[in-house]
Amino acid sequence: MGGKYRITGDAYPRMRRPRHRRRLVLAGIGAVVALGLAGWGTLQLIDVFTGGDKSASAADQKRDCPTAKPSAAPAKALPKPAAIKVNVYNATTRSGLAKAAAEELKKRGFAIGEVGNASKEYDKKVPGAGVLLGAPAAKNGSFTVLGTQLAGAVQKTDTRKTGEVDLILGAKFKAFSTPKEATAAMTALTKPAPSPSPSC
Repeated sequence: MGGKYRITGDAYPRMRRPRHRRRLVLAGIGAVVALGLAGWGTLQLIDVFTGGDKSASAADQKRDCPTAKPSAAPAKALPKPAAIKVNVYNATTRSGLAKAAAEELKKRGFAIGEVGNASKEYDKKVPGAGVLLGAPAAKNGSFTVLGTQLAGAVQKTDTRKTGEVDLILGAKFKAFSTPKEATAAMTALTKPAPSPSPSC
């Protein structure tokens, strides 16, 4: 009778299925744990290389960093227009230009010297708006003040010892800066520069 009953191969898979499921569950749990540990380790490495919480660090720096304040340096000392004697010369083909320019500068407070045509060195040889010509000392004084009246004027120095400045009007001269523009330019020149921002 023992030979009549045989155990077929189907019985073995049915007995092993619970074990197989258990292994799959354990494997899944192990994978989740491994991924969690890997993620945590990655965050730790990021903190190490970036120095931790950047927002907190930036806030601390901002709190400790002093606010930049305007410099206490005195304003740049420039001569008044009345202290600047200007010789006005016309280097263009337009007649009466030097006289009209001199009258306008006089209205704006400048002292006027000679008025006439430019010398041969400059006559019809000034392609721009004009040339400011004077002693080297005029570069940081008279040129700066007079330059606010005529934007784009070229500055040149010569060997003269006197303090007057020549304004040689060129081909592109149309008009002086408006009084408002000139005042704004002068204010910008005399305004104290702010202290550089501290590096925190």
